[in-house]
Parts: sequence; structure tokens; C-alpha cells
Amino acid sequence: MVREMTKVAVEIRGFAVHASGAQLVPYKYEPGELKANEVEVRISHCGVCHSDIHLIDNDWGTSKYPFVPGHEIVGTVEAVGSDVQDRTVGERVGIGWQADSCGVCEWCRQGAEQLCANSQPTCVGRNGGYADSVRVNSRFAIPVPEVLVSESVAPLLCGGITVFAPMRRHGVNPTSRVGVVGIGGLGHLALQFAKTFGAEVTALSTSIDKEEEARKMGADHFVNTRDMAEMKKVAGSFDFLLSTASADQEWQALMNSLRPKGTLCIVGEPPSPIAIQAFPLIGGQRSISGSPTGSPQDLHEMLDVAARHGVKAITERFPMAKANDAIAKVKKNKVRYRAVLVN
Repeated sequence: MVREMTKVAVEIRGFAVHASGAQLVPYKYEPGELKANEVEVRISHCGVCHSDIHLIDNDWGTSKYPFVPGHEIVGTVEAVGSDVQDRTVGERVGIGWQADSCGVCEWCRQGAEQLCANSQPTCVGRNGGYADSVRVNSRFAIPVPEVLVSESVAPLLCGGITVFAPMRRHGVNPTSRVGVVGIGGLGHLALQFAKTFGAEVTALSTSIDKEEEARKMGADHFVNTRDMAEMKKVAGSFDFLLSTASADQEWQALMNSLRPKGTLCIVGEPPSPIAIQAFPLIGGQRSISGSPTGSPQDLHEMLDVAARHGVKAITERFPMAKANDAIAKVKKNKVRYRAVLVN
């Protein structure tokens, strides 16, 4: 096979923060030599995820400054390392939360790279996608189906896989009764995927003004979670309940809404510890689970499903140079439903 000649960037330009909570400012860095297993991707679009904001503010205590945020990346392969066989120059790819994993631990061998103890996030300890280019292990650069629009794809690469992967893992199917808690950046994608899987779908939200939109995105029913009378009506209703909201909930009421053997899966991190009664878990064989993002194989499958069934993020576009404006609007929960930066 004749390999296409490629030219790597000697300088990458982007926008970085230099201290906790600071504004993004223009920044450039030298990426060094392209590793044998890496690809360099010219970025066209990058989603603004709440995780980026946590990293900017160092909420998790893992941020090192200066750094370039961004991990919902779509772009075109511009260069490939000497060992790369699975990607080609000119190919459109998507990159999510992960840029690499060890490749040899039990989880990587099982195809669950998202659980690797030595997982390398795309923008933790390294520079991410608020830039013109980025480098990752080629296994984590996922081909994007031709029919998908890049701006709508970008949020799928973290937000989308965060809701898709647990639904697949817990076997959501046409017999399932699914509830989605929180109709925001994650929730609006969860409604679409749940409907794609053929489930009966209920949107649960405090924002009653979102009912019409939720129904258009796949919800068969809508429940105002602040209305305890409505919550009592759905007691014992759901096989699978996905909590996407990063806010405290009436957890016992949500647990009571599960059918026997039902699962409450948490993908949005609430600020306070979760307290529930044990007996409903024991008596109904109910369970609570959590889920991170997904593996490269999960990402491949999710993008294929999105392409075949028309799942797409509802986005608001910002020029890359206006990243601070996008972050400010996301912080105020003023974006419906995902902000995307465009080069």
C-alpha cells in the first residue's frame, strides 16, 4: 500500500485559559513530533460541554494551566503517524472525551476503553479542541458518516454517547418504558435515541415550557417533576430512568417511578449526595447505576444509528473566536440545546 504523504503542523493555534475561572485568550503551542499511532486533525467544529466549564474552573482539581479546552471535535485528518492503518488523510472524523488508553488492560481488551485506569482524556493534561488542530491516537478518531452534518455531530461525541451507551448497555428496546430526567444538552439527545430504540418515552422536567419541543424530539408523555401529584401518577412506570440533569432531584420519587427490576442510571452529576430508602431497592429488585462516555466501538455504533435514524443535536453556533461568549451563555443555561464553536 502506498501511503499518502502528509505534513504535520509545527504550531497549533487555539484559545487557552491560564488560571482557574479565567477567560480564554489566544494561545499557540508546538505539538512536537507526530507519534507513530497518532493522527493530526484539522478542526472544523467543537462543541462546548459543561465538562469544559468544570475544567476551566478546576472544579475537579485536575486542571493544569495553560490549557486548551474542548472534547467534542469534528474535523479532517491532515496527517497520520507511521503505524496508522485505520485512518486516511482527508477523512472526516469525530473525537470525543478520550484521546487514548493503555490498550492492554482488561478493560481495553474487552473493548471498554472508557474504563481504562490510564485513559487519556482529550483535554485533561493536554490541549483539546478550541483550536485549529488536535492530535489523538487514531483509534479514538471515529469516521463520521457522510449524511451527518458536522455541527450536529460535534455534541454527539460526548453528550450523545453519554446517553446512548447506557441505553445500549441496559438493553433498551421496543418493550421498554423509558424516562428521561432533564431536557437539556444531554436529555434532548436521550429522547431521540430512546425513540429510535422503539421505547415508550417520557420526558421528566421542571421546565414545562419544553413540553412541545420534548414531544417533537420523541417523548410520548411529559411530566413536571415539581408536581408531586404528577409524580405519583407515574409510580411504578419505568423500566429504565436516565437522569441527565446536573441538579439535585427528588430521588425517592424517581426511585418510586421504577417498575420492578427497573434501573435508575445517573449520567448528570448532582451537587449533593444521593439519599434513598433501601427497601424499594430490595423489594422491587431495583438498581442504581452510573455511566461515563463510551468506547470507540460505542461511538462507531452511535454515529451509524444517528445517520440511519436522523438523530441530531439542536445547536447554537459561535465562531471559535467567540468561545468566551459561548461559555458564558452555557453557564447561564441559555443555550438550546448545545453550543458549537466553528472554525
